[in-house]
Amino acid sequence: MFDTAVESTYVWLALAVVGAGVLGLALRVPTAPPPDATSVARTVDSVASSPHEATARHPIDARQIRLGSHRLGLRGPGGDAHASFAYGPVVPAKGGDGDRLDAVLHGVPPDRAFASRARFERALNRSRTRDPSWQPAPDGLVVRRVTWGEVNATLVGE
Repeated sequence: MFDTAVESTYVWLALAVVGAGVLGLALRVPTAPPPDATSVARTVDSVASSPHEATARHPIDARQIRLGSHRLGLRGPGGDAHASFAYGPVVPAKGGDGDRLDAVLHGVPPDRAFASRARFERALNRSRTRDPSWQPAPDGLVVRRVTWGEVNATLVGE
């Protein structure tokens, strides 16, 4: 009558294992939300879809950024967030011709930064096809849609 049932030991052991699992899961939950990549992509899309030349700035609250021609990734203390551009491909304004593309991004007309339309177009294509990698995130992104003759591009950078 006062003897311990064998099944109760297994029940307590199972409850201890489940409790430890729930505690471990609770400790792994991030304390902050992931960065908002969707709002950044919406800003890029709003400039890219403009029928006229346009410029916009968007603040970034992340530690790292991966900017490709079709996708954007942000990494922060709350995890990673990714978003695709609806109006792509865009041109990351960094890399081989990054200084000239960066100058165009910040307001220099493309015909002053590049010797010809063909060189401008080659620089755009090289930057579009470069594999993106994680970089330290800037405080904000600048987005600019430029046109030079038949060459249209949406530049994105710091």
